Amino acid sequence: MNLFERYLSVWVLLCIVAGIALGHLFPTAFQTIGDMEIARVNLPVAVLVWLMILPMLLKIDFHSLHEVRRHWKGVGVTLFVNWAVKPFSMALLGWLFIRGLFADWLPPDQIDSYIAGLIILAAAPCTAMVFVWSHLSNGHPGFTLSQVALNDVIMVFAFAPIVALLLGMASIHVPWDTLVLSVVLYIVLPVAVAAIWRRWLLSREHGVARLSRVLHHMQPLSLVALLTTLVLLFGFQGKQIIDKPVIILLLAIPILIQVYFNSGLAYLLSRKLGVAHSVAAPSALIGASNFFELAVATAISLYGLESGAALATVVGVLVEVPVMLSVVRIVNSSRGWYERKLLPASL
Repeated sequence: MNLFERYLSVWVLLCIVAGIALGHLFPTAFQTIGDMEIARVNLPVAVLVWLMILPMLLKIDFHSLHEVRRHWKGVGVTLFVNWAVKPFSMALLGWLFIRGLFADWLPPDQIDSYIAGLIILAAAPCTAMVFVWSHLSNGHPGFTLSQVALNDVIMVFAFAPIVALLLGMASIHVPWDTLVLSVVLYIVLPVAVAAIWRRWLLSREHGVARLSRVLHHMQPLSLVALLTTLVLLFGFQGKQIIDKPVIILLLAIPILIQVYFNSGLAYLLSRKLGVAHSVAAPSALIGASNFFELAVATAISLYGLESGAALATVVGVLVEVPVMLSVVRIVNSSRGWYERKLLPASL
């Protein structure tokens, strides 16, 4: 690891502080950047996400995706955690912390709305950012792509019924424009670009070496894009963080517990089932992260822009990057322990 990567946690902390400070000092500039969106998908952030995920996608040998069937245990673990555990565990945590332990410190009229926002956040599994986490944890690229695609298909059918069930509603309005645009913008288009780019590089003389050089040069660019995204995300909410620090801290606690619980559950189940670490790592990360564009859009459409639900999903956005980086660090540092009892065939 180079100096930049070795002290990534330091740069993350500095970017968070810089984002909050800049967002508070220059709210108009960040408001202008924040308004550059289509169907609540921010275009500058989308460009940065592309820079982050292309290195991961370029690693994928699309001709060998059929081999992912060998990792059916990892797929099963991720689906179980994402759809059978995550939304329901968040509902429990919301009830325990927001309605119970923290009720005296929160506005009484917003408690139900806060819980609703947490549930909406947990019911939307992450898409594009998973490629970043998988890339940083040396995850299996083909498995990650296949799992993300499968989650997107399931989300079309399962997101609304699960949220409606947990919120006690007959039905909910899904912001389909946000969902469809996000999938096309973050999955379909970058996958197509990466496939064409990889094929072109490999078709030329010394193709493997050319691909390696491109990946080598894109790695630092990907990390810079990640840190710039942090500055923007915290800058967009700089005023809210300073104005409502206690509420944001209290909402972050159940989100943090949920991330570590679900990632730990997926990681341990994968080890128990003898899943290779290159599959277990992205499985744990996919099981813990969230599709925050869809969550924020749904919360706003159901409860309004100034609601507690919208604020809760925004806190999820703020927590997402630094916390997922900590999970990446955990799965990377524990690889020796993870593989100690695995059968040689699974490595």
